[in-house]
Amino acid sequence: MTSSELARENLSLKVKRRVKSMLGPWGIFFEGFLRHPVMVGSIIPSSRFTVIKMLSRVRWDECRLFVEYGPGVGTFCRPVLDRLRRDGQLIVIDTNPLFIDYLRQTISDSRFTAVLGSAADVEDIVRAHGHDHADYVLSGLPFSTLPDGVGPAIAAATHRVLRPGGAFLVYQFTARARDFMARHFTRIDSGFEWLNIMPSFLFWGWKDDAA
Repeated sequence: MTSSELARENLSLKVKRRVKSMLGPWGIFFEGFLRHPVMVGSIIPSSRFTVIKMLSRVRWDECRLFVEYGPGVGTFCRPVLDRLRRDGQLIVIDTNPLFIDYLRQTISDSRFTAVLGSAADVEDIVRAHGHDHADYVLSGLPFSTLPDGVGPAIAAATHRVLRPGGAFLVYQFTARARDFMARHFTRIDSGFEWLNIMPSFLFWGWKDDAA
C-alpha cells in the first residue's frame, strides 16, 4: 500500500468515526445493520410507540426475569429496566458483538446482563445465570430472513424456557413470525403499530398455564 493510499484509508476511517459519533446510538445501530443485515432486519431502532405498546401487557409485579433477543442499542432495554422490579433481572442475547459491547459500556444497572450468543441457546443461558425459567421473552429478530431452521429452533426453545402463564413478545415487519409461534403457543394476541419505520406487526404468545 502506497503512502497516498494509506492516507486515504486513514481519512476514510476518521470520517466514519466522526459520522458514528455524531449519530450516537443510531450510528451504532446502522453499522450493526450493515455488518449483519440478516440478523438485524432494520436500519433504525423501533419507535417509542412500538416500545410502549409491546410492553403494555407485561405484568411487571410478577416479572423476575425478562429476556430479550436482538437488543440492538438498547431501545427496549431502558424502558424494561424502568418498569422491572428491583429484584428482577434483564438478560439480553445478541450474536452481534458490536451491540453487546455497546450495551455493556452504556448500561450500568446491576439487574442488566448482556450475553453474546444465540437465542436458540436461551435455556442454557437462563440456567447459567441462576434461573429455572423466564417470565417474558421479547424478540425483534427478523424470522423471515433467519437461516433455515433457526426460527423454529428459537420458537421451540422460547416456549420451553417460559414459565406457565408467561409470554413470548414479538414485533416484526411481516406476519410470518406468527407461523413460528403458532406451533407452540395456542393463544396469540395480535396488534399493529403504524407509528414505526416500518409499521410493525405485534404478537403476544401466551404459554398455557397447564403446560
